[in-house]
Amino acid sequence: MDLYLNNTLTKKKEKFIPINQEEVTIYSCGPTVYKDATIGNMRTNIFQDVLRRVLRYNGYKIKHVMNITDVGHLVSDGDEGEDKMLKSAREEHKTPLEIAKHYTDLFFQDLAQLNIETPEIVCKATEHIEEMLEYVRKLIKKGYAYETSTAIYFDISKLDEYPVLSHLNLEEQKAGARVNVDLEKKNPYDFAVWIKAPENHLMKWDSEFGPSYPGWHIECSAMSKKYLGEQFDIHTGGIDLIPTHHENEIAQSKGYCGKIPAKFWMHGEYLLIDGGKMSKSLGNVYLIKDIVEKGYDPIVYKLFSYSCHYRNKLNFTWEGMEAASKSLQRLKKGYQRHLKGTDEIEESQVEEYEKKFHQAINDDLNMPIAMGVVWQVVRLEKKSPKLAELLLKFDNVLGLKIQEETTKLQESIPDEVIQLIEQRQEARKCKDWKKADELRGLINEKGYDIKDTKQGIEIKKR
Repeated sequence: MDLYLNNTLTKKKEKFIPINQEEVTIYSCGPTVYKDATIGNMRTNIFQDVLRRVLRYNGYKIKHVMNITDVGHLVSDGDEGEDKMLKSAREEHKTPLEIAKHYTDLFFQDLAQLNIETPEIVCKATEHIEEMLEYVRKLIKKGYAYETSTAIYFDISKLDEYPVLSHLNLEEQKAGARVNVDLEKKNPYDFAVWIKAPENHLMKWDSEFGPSYPGWHIECSAMSKKYLGEQFDIHTGGIDLIPTHHENEIAQSKGYCGKIPAKFWMHGEYLLIDGGKMSKSLGNVYLIKDIVEKGYDPIVYKLFSYSCHYRNKLNFTWEGMEAASKSLQRLKKGYQRHLKGTDEIEESQVEEYEKKFHQAINDDLNMPIAMGVVWQVVRLEKKSPKLAELLLKFDNVLGLKIQEETTKLQESIPDEVIQLIEQRQEARKCKDWKKADELRGLINEKGYDIKDTKQGIEIKKR
C-alpha cells in the first residue's frame, strides 16, 4: 500500500518513495536543552514517533538522527542577544554543561514516559564543533559566506531562491526583528554561521576566526551531512522552525553542495491551551510532570494527541485529558475482552479492519481516522483473540502499551470500584486531598488497594 506524506517544500501531499529502498533516513530537530520541554514540544515528538512507527509498519528500516542543541541558539532569531544556554546557566547559577545535562536527562525521561522511541543517533552540538567549522570553511571557500568583525555570515544573495519553505516576501519583512542588526552585513537577511565570542563568553572554541562558537543553524547542516549524507529522505520539526531555522539549513546546504538536504519536509502544528497560546504570563505552560501530578498516566496525553491531525492546531484542556483517560481505560478493557473472547471471526473481516487502519495511517499519518478504526474493532459485539491480536498490531503504531499496562488495571475490577477510582482521580486533580483519602478508604472497603505511581495508578485486589 502506497504511503503519502504532506511535504512543506512542495505544499502538496506526495507519494513517499525513499532514496534507498533498504533504509529510510530522517533528521529531526531536537531540543535546545536550556529549560523543560513543554507538552507543546512533546506534541512534535509524538508526531515524529508516529512517523517512525508508520514507516516501520510499512516494512521500512529506519536511520533517524536527532540533534541536541547545547550551544549556539541565541535568544533572538536576528543573531543578537546571548546564547540561551548561557542565559539559563546564569539564572540557575549553574555551568552551561550542568544545564545541558540536567535538561537533556529530563527530556529523555519525558520521551520514555510517553513511550516515544529514541532515534538511532542522538548527537550534541558541542561534540561536533570540528564538523561545523569544516562546513563553514567550505562555505567561505565557495563564496557563500564572508567574515565581519563579529561573525561569519551566509550571503543569501548568492542563492537562486531564498526563502523556499515559507515563501516570505523579504522586501515586506524589512521592518522585522532580523533587519539591520549588524551594519557589516551585505544583506539584512544574511545570517550568522559562526560567531566571534566576547571575552567573557563562557562557551567558545579556538579557530582561525579567534575564540568563537557556532550559529544555531550550522549544527543541523553539519550533523545531518555527517550521519545521513548530503541528501536524505525526511526532515521533521515544529512549524515554528520553518521561517528561520529550516530556511537557513536549506540555504547552507545549497551553498555547500548545491542540494536541498531533505526530499520531504514535515512539520507539526502548534498546541493551544484552552483555545489560546501557551504563556508563562498566563500560567499555562504545562510539562509532562504537571500531567503526572494531576493523576494522569502520560500515555493519556499521547492518546489525546491522536484526536487531531498533526498538521492542525490541537487545543489542550484538562477536560479533554479526562475524556482521553477514560478512553484509554476503555481501550485497554476492550483489548482484554477480545483476548478472552471465544467468538468466531471471519479472517476477511479482520483483514478489512486492518486495511482501513493501514489506509488511514498511510494518508499522511491520519491518526483521528485510524483511531476511528480502532474503536470499531473494540466495540464489536463478537469478542475474539484474533481481534486482540489485531489491536496489538495497531498498537505498534499507536504506542499506547495496551497489553503491558492492562495488567495493572485488573480487568475483573467491578464497575462500582472503577467509579470510585475515577471520583478519586477527579478529587486529586482538584487537590481535594481530604475527599481523595475518603474515596481511598471506600476503595479499600471494597477489597482493593490503590497506589499512585509516576506511570499512573495501580489497583490490586486484597
